[in-house]
Amino acid sequence: MLVFRLSALSLAIAGLANSMLAHADSLSGNVFEQITVRGHQTDLLGQSSSASEGVIGNGEIADRPLSRTGEILEFIPGMVVTQHSGSGKANQYFLRGFNLDHGTDFSTFVDGMPVNMRSHGHGQGYTDLSFIIPELVQQIDYKKGAYYAENGDFSAAGSARFKVQNRTPRLIELALGEEGYKRLLAKGSTKQGSGDVLFGIELQRYDGPWTDIDEDVRKVNVNARYSRPLGDGQFAVTLMAYDNSWNSADQIPQRAVDAGIIDALGSLDTTVGGESARYSLSASWLSDAWQGSAYAIQSDMDLWSNFTYFLSDPVNGDQFEQVDKRWIYGGELSHHWHHRVGQFALEHVIGAQLRYDDIAEVGLYQTQARQRLNTVRQDQLQQSSLGLYSQTQLELNADWAAHLGLRYDIFSADVDSSLVQNTGSASDGIWSAKAGLSYQFAPKWQAYASAGQGFHSNDARGATTQVDPLSLEPVAPVDFLVRSNGAELGLRFFDYSAFNASMALWYLDVDSELLYVGDAGTNEPGRASKRYGIEMAAYYWFGANWSLDAELALTRSRFTENVAQEGAYVDGALPVVLGMGLIYKANSPWQASVRLRHFGKRTLESFNQQRSNPTTVVNADYRYQWQQWQLAIEVLNLFDSADNDIDYYYTSRLTAEAPEGVEDTHSHPIAPRSVRFKLSYRF
Repeated sequence: MLVFRLSALSLAIAGLANSMLAHADSLSGNVFEQITVRGHQTDLLGQSSSASEGVIGNGEIADRPLSRTGEILEFIPGMVVTQHSGSGKANQYFLRGFNLDHGTDFSTFVDGMPVNMRSHGHGQGYTDLSFIIPELVQQIDYKKGAYYAENGDFSAAGSARFKVQNRTPRLIELALGEEGYKRLLAKGSTKQGSGDVLFGIELQRYDGPWTDIDEDVRKVNVNARYSRPLGDGQFAVTLMAYDNSWNSADQIPQRAVDAGIIDALGSLDTTVGGESARYSLSASWLSDAWQGSAYAIQSDMDLWSNFTYFLSDPVNGDQFEQVDKRWIYGGELSHHWHHRVGQFALEHVIGAQLRYDDIAEVGLYQTQARQRLNTVRQDQLQQSSLGLYSQTQLELNADWAAHLGLRYDIFSADVDSSLVQNTGSASDGIWSAKAGLSYQFAPKWQAYASAGQGFHSNDARGATTQVDPLSLEPVAPVDFLVRSNGAELGLRFFDYSAFNASMALWYLDVDSELLYVGDAGTNEPGRASKRYGIEMAAYYWFGANWSLDAELALTRSRFTENVAQEGAYVDGALPVVLGMGLIYKANSPWQASVRLRHFGKRTLESFNQQRSNPTTVVNADYRYQWQQWQLAIEVLNLFDSADNDIDYYYTSRLTAEAPEGVEDTHSHPIAPRSVRFKLSYRF
């Protein structure tokens, strides 16, 4: 029923928009056409502001098998996407020495809509990408570092902006695989007058390889889009709907596996899981001089977890429920123009970004088998922000260019808490300066120097809190906004016929790493930290048929406060990330690829006494094309690695253990080798 309603609504939107715009001016010859972007084969010399930005095209996305939607961010060199819970929960992200949790210092947008959730029930910056249908992504523009004035909150480590297609080939695809994997995709577009109507639907089921639970993923995704020329620009209106439910196989303690209580794919609490939904309506208009967008998003999440088992409550267990129900409204308007001052060419962009979160419920409840026992905390929030920015690109001559940016953000929030002591208001503002210099010293070489200030917002509840919701002891509120400073030196080489490479030496410091403790409903202000590292990426094409890519990131992450007392190591940071891929693609009816992902040992606590093992996994796929049909075989975890997706070190308690519990490594394994078959038909 949901599908039919959304389909009817999308056609109604298209018809209404077509009627309203029937007498509009035609699109000028200067404005945007949908083109195919070849990702790392796109020449960015003279166009990029640093060596750490790039464009990923839909052709490149189609060439790589994905075990989960969030892995689409692993196209960004140095980014790692893992999971420690069920398939419907937001992924865990790692980049530039950050354990980004679910997105705290990396901002993500889809057609101008922010994905990161502020003051979220599970964690600050919560970034769930499950509502994206990868086959409908036109391109991903990514920028690492805080050097770009258009990026504000959550952008210390970088940002990614997804653009949805206006037109797409008509296709039906059925995928079947082990562990009960089923996926049906249908997509296509058609002309409606001078516009295009696009429609896509994704249905997915998945049981998972776990021995004690059936993951029972039930995901529905629907996208509808209408686009057309309007005046001297391009207009689009997009409807997205996502709904999912699942059971979780959370991380488990190593001692339970060693004692034979459960196996490596087992669970200690088989009643955890979640439900999530996201519905959005957005519109945009863009031309050579102006870009504008507006959106309304409804988001609901209900998540049950149990990480410590019987540590807090020996009788009922430590399961808890996190709830987040909100509407988000916002938009952006920017103006671009250029002129000359003497011999210098200047380009300017000024813009404003507005966002308002109306959070009806953000709650934390103690539960047993998903039944509520008591309320830990329950809040209502209204949180708003306004960001104003300006960036100027200065072309000094044919080889030298500079950019200067300035940004001001102001935040305010009103918190209505079930604990009256934690009810209150908070507001704060912050300036951010950005700058960069580039020099194209040879036809195929360009060098960069960049610096910038960034920030992330903290959970508004932490900025107004006065008492701990469990103990009722007084606590100090945390800062609403936290500053970061970064810089890098970069180098880029591009030869379209054979080779493309980039390298960046970067540095970043953060004033505080606030931690929201989701199962306690509290915010713990972290210590200041610094990170630096080197990133290298190289892409080589063996003629028209073979391509090889290799991406390496080396990072050092350390705290800079209270090192002797609390340790210097940033727990969870990845010191080594390596990705390599080999693709064969020719005019023949078949193609094949294989891809390796490796991340090295990481410290699990700040004194570096506990470390994880490294993780390595290889995926492969083979595709055969016959007329309008394509058969694909994907093998995930080709060599059946038993490594872990993620590891933590903390205290938990099993039923027979002492009341104080046991410190132990808790891990979530990579899913065993799995084969999936895809059959698609284009018409």
